[in-house]
Amino acid sequence: MRKRIIVANWKMNKTPKESLELVELLKEKVDTDEYDVVFCVPFVDLIPVAGALEGTHIMLGAQNVHYEDFGPYTGEISAPMLKEIGCSHVIIGHSERRAYFNETDHTVNQKIFQTINHDLTPIVCVGEDLE
Repeated sequence: MRKRIIVANWKMNKTPKESLELVELLKEKVDTDEYDVVFCVPFVDLIPVAGALEGTHIMLGAQNVHYEDFGPYTGEISAPMLKEIGCSHVIIGHSERRAYFNETDHTVNQKIFQTINHDLTPIVCVGEDLE
């Protein structure tokens, strides 16, 4: 039987300080090896939360990744950057990214390969809108 996974996507909520406070509240409640727990936090929270999760079973995830390793992509973050700071997972293809940032199946596919190539686990969102 597969191990269950619980992914908490914090969306665009919590400053680094607020994230650390929330991690401290949640750690003792969800730190287990019975199932995988991943906190997907905003980019500015990744480094402080990575430190706060040390010594726990809780894994760190990013909410997006670029499909290139480096380049002239202002505001983007690469898989090598995420890997180096301790991320193990990346959310890809979220409906909000598709709706508000025009992500397509093609770019989602590129991001999936990028995460796999850097030993990150893609959390691929699939589904249709209400229509």
